[in-house]
Amino acid sequence: MSGLKIGNQTLTWGARTIVMGILNITPDSFSGDGLLPASPPAPLPQGDGNHAALSQARDFLAAGADILDVGGESTRPGAQTVSAEEELERVIPVIRAIRAEFPEALISIDTCKARVAEAAFEAGAGILNDVWGLRADPDLGPVAARYGAPVILMHNRSNPASVEVRGRLGNAYIGPEYDDLLEDVKRELMDSVKLARQAGIPDERIILDPGIGFGKTVGQNLELINRLDEIRALGFPVLLGPSRKSFIGFTLDLPPDQRLEGTAAAVAIGIARGADIIRVHDVTQMARVARMTDAIVRKK
Repeated sequence: MSGLKIGNQTLTWGARTIVMGILNITPDSFSGDGLLPASPPAPLPQGDGNHAALSQARDFLAAGADILDVGGESTRPGAQTVSAEEELERVIPVIRAIRAEFPEALISIDTCKARVAEAAFEAGAGILNDVWGLRADPDLGPVAARYGAPVILMHNRSNPASVEVRGRLGNAYIGPEYDDLLEDVKRELMDSVKLARQAGIPDERIILDPGIGFGKTVGQNLELINRLDEIRALGFPVLLGPSRKSFIGFTLDLPPDQRLEGTAAAVAIGIARGADIIRVHDVTQMARVARMTDAIVRKK
């Protein structure tokens, strides 16, 4: 079994599923778990501003999270973009607070901006999670390479012009066109891998994410999860992030706060199809799902 060394820790691929807990330092998360109020006092970098995030980080680590994924910009369909300055104000104090209380914790920064990533690495983050697969900011790959950070490269065909709003079910993408869903996703993921290699990031520090919910219809998301083994066959560890997403809501006709069972089903099937990391909101429950699924499908 191969592994990924990050600081003093090593993630061993194939031994068990790695659990990543989501810390949304935003007021507008699609899942309703944003840790900032809708109209926060300004600025929010000190004291009570990061209390909720630190409390959630404690809970996640106690529940079995291996990685804490800190993000300061919502990526829900139709969300407003956030400036680098605002994103920095949101995430850097949280990363510093987590690092101070949990020196050994693995922290990833969920950003597509080189400036934010660099500040996050300086503050204590060790992993880059980029929803645009190094395609949004040409300086991002070199920053990750300079800090020796592993990179999670996500497939993304999001288009703000193709968002459908369905009230309590939230927003979703409609009409993404693929000649061949799996082949197109694989090819575009490998385009991101090429960018990472050109930036000086070695293959053993690259993780792929098929981008569930990003520029895909409900049916396409379901197909991607069921055929995740074809993404894993590219030779890189795979992260799966289905948690509370609208494809579950549309399938079950349920709002975000009632998608626990749908998330559990997607996580279990994803692990059976080869997912190495699951990115989730409900860490306690999904860590249990992962442990049970591992007991069934992973060879000891």
